[in-house]
Amino acid sequence: MRVVTKIVPRYQETDKMGVIHHSVYPVWYECGRGDFCRALGMPFPEIEKRGLAQALVELNVRYHRPAYYGDELELVTRLTGMTGVRLIFTYELRNQNGELVNSGQTTLAWLDDKLRPLNIKKRHPDIYGLLLAAIDAGCE
Repeated sequence: MRVVTKIVPRYQETDKMGVIHHSVYPVWYECGRGDFCRALGMPFPEIEKRGLAQALVELNVRYHRPAYYGDELELVTRLTGMTGVRLIFTYELRNQNGELVNSGQTTLAWLDDKLRPLNIKKRHPDIYGLLLAAIDAGCE
């Protein structure tokens, strides 16, 4: 499953030269994950109501070319890997010309309401099954 998030950079997300600041991309990744979970029927508030949390354990970001204030960007978010405890999301951000601007990957761990690692496959097999069906096996 791939989810597309439209992004219109705000001026405060730029540096002095009108280039999107490097610190903004991980924030956009979180927007993409939120849209992904919503599209799956599992928005963040519903996850939290079930006593679950997702903690970021790894973040990889690659900058291919600058994005600028005024660009119209599309972020594609995919779930590309999963175990009972971890989720791996990949991201591709393209500009209005279809050029790859940024790509990245995050690994998140499932936690319970006491912030301890949780095996989602054992404790919430319904969520595990939903996510398993959404994995995009065509991605690296």
